[in-house]
Amino acid sequence: MMELDYPQWFHDWAASQPWAYTISACVILAIAVWVSQLITQQILLRGVSRLLSQTELGSDPGIGIRVIVHRLAQVVPALVLSAGIYLVPDLPETVTTVIRNISIAYLILTLARSFSAAMTSVNEIYNRQPDAHEKPIKGYLQIAKIVVYVVAAILIIASLLDRSPVILLSGIGAMGAVAMLVFQDTILSLVASIQLSSNDMIRVGDWIEMPQLNADGDVIDIALHTVRVQNWDKTITNIPTKRLISESFKNWRGMQESGGRRIKRALYIDQNSIHFLSDEQKKKLKRFSLLSDYLEQKEKDISEWNSSLEQTGADPINGRQVTNIGTFRAYVKQYLSNRPDVHKGLTLMVRQLSPGPQGLPIEIYCFSNDTAWETYEGIQSDIFDHLFAILPQFDLQVFQETSGQDVRMAIQQFKFIGDEPS
Repeated sequence: MMELDYPQWFHDWAASQPWAYTISACVILAIAVWVSQLITQQILLRGVSRLLSQTELGSDPGIGIRVIVHRLAQVVPALVLSAGIYLVPDLPETVTTVIRNISIAYLILTLARSFSAAMTSVNEIYNRQPDAHEKPIKGYLQIAKIVVYVVAAILIIASLLDRSPVILLSGIGAMGAVAMLVFQDTILSLVASIQLSSNDMIRVGDWIEMPQLNADGDVIDIALHTVRVQNWDKTITNIPTKRLISESFKNWRGMQESGGRRIKRALYIDQNSIHFLSDEQKKKLKRFSLLSDYLEQKEKDISEWNSSLEQTGADPINGRQVTNIGTFRAYVKQYLSNRPDVHKGLTLMVRQLSPGPQGLPIEIYCFSNDTAWETYEGIQSDIFDHLFAILPQFDLQVFQETSGQDVRMAIQQFKFIGDEPS
């Protein structure tokens, strides 16, 4: 303990009142700690805050620079206490050691919390970059926080036990198996985060679909342990990061980047309404500008084919004819090709699928040029509104299973026929 040159009367008083001397020194130390905190908080901290307010980072409350400065300011009182406790006379060595160790432990904890706040600010600054959603760093910063807190915990324990940290570090090897078991999820999540980031499998803002976890919506946050997804019904699903590696999920980013969203839906045609077109029906359908060229070319090809059959003496039954279903398919393709909201650079086709009990499926396969959900649904609905309405012009009918109303109408018709006089 340092020896100070006090007046003789002070030495005499201290010798006669040792406990009063010790208590007075403790009070003076407490006042010094309080004054150091007051000066730090009221003068230095305010001055630094004013300087920071003049900068772009310091004036933004979302970044949290002031939080870092505030936590660092708490280091000063701890330093005053740890250094001043040695100046208190006649204080038991055990008490001095305990107070000093607690002060050092608090100092280490404060520095660790300041580092944590700094990492949070770094993540906030990084997220404001235009391409931050492509390579999120939140998981890596969380790993850095964990490492710092683990090191801080070792130093705090060593300080409280008044032992060298090397002694504690030497036992970490023996605790490796236990640590692997305790931090198993963290290690797996870290590996998963690295794989997701390096392979660019998921970004903030991606629309992903994972039915096994009831996730279907936009990714709003990618952290070390979880990926948060806001579903379309505005609920939040937290997906463990490691499950995005071990299980399959659908990412709709490719659709959004392509600029087109697929429309794949079928019209089920009543097969009883399919037939060859008569000359009168052809003449009626030629009024459609979308079909005039098709029908003329088709008639030319069929005429040439049938003429060759007549020259060989084949029966006319073997000739080719135009069907209403084939003409309808040609009309639909021309109709889609002329719509400005259908993507021209992606696949566009109208195909016939295998017939079944529900009729003959005519599938429309194309892409809208707008990927927004509401706009896409509007385009798709407009297309099928028109196709359902135009079907009767081709003498085609949509297949629909018999309903109660159909049965009642059939019964009423049967009764009406039965009531007619014979």
